Amino acid sequence: MTRSRTRAGLRAALLATALVAAPMIAQPIFAPSVAHAHGELPGSFSELVKKAKPAVVTVLTKTAGGSPEVGGQQIPELPPGHPLHDFFDKFFGGQPPMGQPPMGQQQAPRQARGLGSGFIIDAGGTIVTNNHVIDGAEEITVVLDDGTELDATLVGRDPKTDIAVLKVSSDTPLPTLPWGDSDQLEVGDWVVAIGNPFGLGGTVTSGIVSARGRDINAGPYDDFIQVDAAINRGNSGGPLFNTDGKVVGMNTAIFSPNGGNIGLGFSVPANQTRAIVAEILEKGSVERGFIGVRIQPVTPEIADSLGLNSEDGALVADVDPTGPAGQAGLKAGDVILRFGNTAITEVRDLTRAVADVDPGESANLTVWRDGTGRDLAVEVGSFPKAEQMAEATTGAPDAEGLEVAPLGVTLGDQEEGAVVLSIAPNGAAELRPGDVIAAVGQSQVANAKEARAAIDAAKSGHKKSVLLLVRRDGQQRYVAVPLRDA
Repeated sequence: MTRSRTRAGLRAALLATALVAAPMIAQPIFAPSVAHAHGELPGSFSELVKKAKPAVVTVLTKTAGGSPEVGGQQIPELPPGHPLHDFFDKFFGGQPPMGQPPMGQQQAPRQARGLGSGFIIDAGGTIVTNNHVIDGAEEITVVLDDGTELDATLVGRDPKTDIAVLKVSSDTPLPTLPWGDSDQLEVGDWVVAIGNPFGLGGTVTSGIVSARGRDINAGPYDDFIQVDAAINRGNSGGPLFNTDGKVVGMNTAIFSPNGGNIGLGFSVPANQTRAIVAEILEKGSVERGFIGVRIQPVTPEIADSLGLNSEDGALVADVDPTGPAGQAGLKAGDVILRFGNTAITEVRDLTRAVADVDPGESANLTVWRDGTGRDLAVEVGSFPKAEQMAEATTGAPDAEGLEVAPLGVTLGDQEEGAVVLSIAPNGAAELRPGDVIAAVGQSQVANAKEARAAIDAAKSGHKKSVLLLVRRDGQQRYVAVPLRDA
């Protein structure tokens, strides 16, 4: 459905929210970034903007309940008589007065509104934006650069990469943006962003690529482009351009102490976005490979304990025995050094490599086990909708304890391991009473006696630390614990 309206009041209302402080955190915003092609900086970006701006859109959402938000920022409570009340009443359904509603009067539920950006990738009305822009929305409206409003439907989304695809219908073909190759971006390249900060649609900023491959703990597949172009709340889902006017990223997050731009913006690379969008358009969702392991980084202490020459690899902390990795013979304590053709230097290398393999295909693994490398073949499965891991078995520990002097702890027998009964004042700070030691190094231990023998052997071998597989609160993880003099 097409309709038009004046947006000046909306912009004024949204601009007022810029005064509200936000915590210092890497957070979803509604913000853009930019990337560029190699070559000299043009004298002006005006031609780029003229061609690209018509295909950049504003995404408005409505959600029942809650309070209005702009890029995750709540609209502030205003005192009675405040001049902005009229704006909020008109565009966000109003605010209740401060304090409780009059006695006997039921306060009507409010509707929350959200604001973000997006861009059109085909003339038939396919639009790309961030998942967090439309998450939970009951109604989605897309506002074109000329002010035309179109009702949008959700085609599909991928929360793990924060990508969503919308569809609108128009009587005329819509302007579109071409994809660029984000792999060609280099630190120092010029980039341009167009978006909708605080409702100020069609805002253009420029800057450079500050860094590549940023992991901001937003999800398991973080590979962000960091840019210093000015981006703010309302820009999320907007495009990042190179100087050829091609989309090389989608702006997703900022790091800010006050909710505003400080030159730290993050954009999902276009090559990743394009692949996810294509799969959503084909299947309606994203299907990823899965092998059924819990992994953790290899620290210098862990590398030393296992006899590795570097900190490369992903340490297997737990294996689902019924999953693909368990069926292939992978064990807790293995360090995965290669998956298929991908060398694993850090945890996210493995996460991405597995996700890129179609379920049902086989892949070769190179693992480090017992001081040597070995190869395994695994048939990749489908990522489960609800991942379930077996909880640790807890039983009554043996009341009689064994002292383990190199750690300064007392251990007791427990089903499938040794339980930490007590810790000396100068004992292992990495452990706590109730922890169950399931393995020492890459060898499982069945009781306290086996655990103490393995720890004493590590001490005799002049190790600086010993690697323990520890179960705690239903999960297990490897911990490198320094060995002390008895």
